[in-house]
Amino acid sequence: MTWTQNYDPLGHALLSTLVAAIPIIVLLGAIAWLHIRIHFAALLGLALALAVAIVVYHMPVKTAAATTLFGAGYGLFPIGWIILNLIFLYQLTVEKGLFAVLRGSLAGIAPDPRVQVILIAFSFGAFFEGCAGFGTPVAITAAILIQLGFKPLAASGLSLIANTAPVAFGSLGTPIIALSKVTGIDEFTLSQMVGRQLPFFSLIVPFWVVWAQAGFRGMLGVWPAALTAGVSFAVPQFLVSNFHGPWLVDIIASLTSIGAMVVLLKFWKPKDAWKPADMDAPQPQRADGLSPAGPPSGQLLRRAWMPWILLSLLVFLWGIPAFKKAVDKLSAPAFHIAGLHNVIVRDYPVVPKATLEKPTKPEEAVFRLNWLSATGTGILAAAMLAGFIMGFSPGELIRIYGQTIHRLRYSLITIAAMLGLGYVTKYSGTDATLGLALAKTGSLYPFFGTLLGWLGVALTGSDTASNVLFGSLQKITAEQTGISPVLMAAANSSGGVMGKMVDAQSIVVASTATNWYGHEGTILRYVFFHSIALATLVGVLVYLQAYVAPFTSMVVK
Repeated sequence: MTWTQNYDPLGHALLSTLVAAIPIIVLLGAIAWLHIRIHFAALLGLALALAVAIVVYHMPVKTAAATTLFGAGYGLFPIGWIILNLIFLYQLTVEKGLFAVLRGSLAGIAPDPRVQVILIAFSFGAFFEGCAGFGTPVAITAAILIQLGFKPLAASGLSLIANTAPVAFGSLGTPIIALSKVTGIDEFTLSQMVGRQLPFFSLIVPFWVVWAQAGFRGMLGVWPAALTAGVSFAVPQFLVSNFHGPWLVDIIASLTSIGAMVVLLKFWKPKDAWKPADMDAPQPQRADGLSPAGPPSGQLLRRAWMPWILLSLLVFLWGIPAFKKAVDKLSAPAFHIAGLHNVIVRDYPVVPKATLEKPTKPEEAVFRLNWLSATGTGILAAAMLAGFIMGFSPGELIRIYGQTIHRLRYSLITIAAMLGLGYVTKYSGTDATLGLALAKTGSLYPFFGTLLGWLGVALTGSDTASNVLFGSLQKITAEQTGISPVLMAAANSSGGVMGKMVDAQSIVVASTATNWYGHEGTILRYVFFHSIALATLVGVLVYLQAYVAPFTSMVVK
């Protein structure tokens, strides 16, 4: 038995849109202004989403319950699995005092806090976005920044802002590949189009994140570093996306940016010596955790960098499609979610009009427990290997892992509830109601269609999920309005990257990595303006590409 989504259950588009928005408005308001602890806010938002889905949209109760469990399961695996094992690795390095040595090493390479943000949050973070995605770069960079003396709000917020430009090509091009599948547009064509939008913002983001940190004058003091990082990322991003494809864009661009920054810092240092008044001064420590003992030896530096080099290598290995495919053959059971699999049918205009000869295919709901090929498993392997090299016994590793689970208990509940909420909005059709409201904007559709991508990521926490959710709608609406479907499908992904700052999943990851759980509302308020402003700029660029020469010549035919 199937259930067909209805995108106007109240028979009035405006009322249906307002009701569909209730869970999101309450969730964000509870986090940002009512200061309700985020796991309670997430559970409240989930309860409201279920109420709207069942009472207003008439979603079957059994289907709604199955949807919640499906989303919560995805929240715990693979997303929670990544965060748990990453924080475990971090805790191991802290226990041995090696994170303090790493902190001192990074401070020596880039002693200026503004340059640290560019190098770590932007360039280094983009590498992990390219390899893994799913919150990995925010968790790593926020943890490093806080150990460099950044306050939790700055470490969290700046990491979120910096993790924007690489998102559309994250996890070896997964968002573009998913977008191609739902739109039927060639993935190389989509890669080219996104590669003619995001490089503009790859140039802007290093300047923007320092402006958010230090103000306009503080940004001017490190403009050579911001320009170097931006250009050395944007140029490879354009070249690889337009002449190779979406798979290695972020990895090549990030490594180029890191290399260019390291070379620059050998010959240039900021002259204005800016530093926030409340920033803690990083001090190198001995590996035994005792008091500072002068510059660390080369052997100590190698020990401090070893866990993170292992992490980079294994995350890269785990991200290679051929490796994933080979490992999945060993163990990757798939479970059809009873009561949800092949039950939900999307309707026009979210999907093209079905015909009697080719009816709309029901939505699949398959939970794949690919535990061996999951990115989190690669991180766990790196943590265990590094732990043994650092001298931990099996008993000590188990003890610290247990402590890590206890530390993350509320974060894991929150992520599960958030993904449950996102899946309920997806399968009930409330997200499509919100999307259709933005699609009914006439000649301004290129601008608002871009914001639809932003909304998708803000709701789901994933550029991939947003592309799956709204990619087909973008193509259909573009064809109806005479705009390039390639342009608008790409705009969904490019606009979506700016929603990554404000999605609750990313904010929880940041607060967890900085040990600042319970202050998610403060983080949300910190990044909200930047998210809206940058999404608006993407919308303006897409509008120009749709209508105004010479920007129209950039559109891939």
